[in-house]
Amino acid sequence: MKYKNRVRSRISNLKDPKNPGLRRNVLAGNIDLSRIATMSAEEMASDELKQLRNVLTQEAIREHQMAKTGGTSTDLLQCSKCKKRNCTYNQVQTRSADEPMTTFVLCNECGNRWKFC
Repeated sequence: MKYKNRVRSRISNLKDPKNPGLRRNVLAGNIDLSRIATMSAEEMASDELKQLRNVLTQEAIREHQMAKTGGTSTDLLQCSKCKKRNCTYNQVQTRSADEPMTTFVLCNECGNRWKFC
C-alpha cells in the first residue's frame, strides 16, 4: 500500500498542470529517474507551493513565539507537570463568537503548555 501511494504521488506530481517545472526537468534529464523514486513531496512541489508552505511556516513560528513572549503572568494557575504556579496565559477566540475564548497557558518554570476550552 505504501508503495502504491508513493507511485500515485509521483504520477500526480508529474501530471500536475501547476507544476510544469518538475515535468520539464525530468523530460530534459535534469532530474535523474532514480532520483524521482527517492524525492519527497516537498522536493517535488511547485515553486508556488514551496513559497506558500514557507509563508505558512513563518506564520506558525511567529504565532508560537508570540505565545512564548506575550501573555499575562499569573499565579492562579498550577502546572500539572511541575506543580508550580508561575504561568503565563493568552486568551484567543478560536471558535464561534457565542462560545467562550480558549485560554493557552505556558508554565514559565518547566515549559509545559496546555489549554482551557
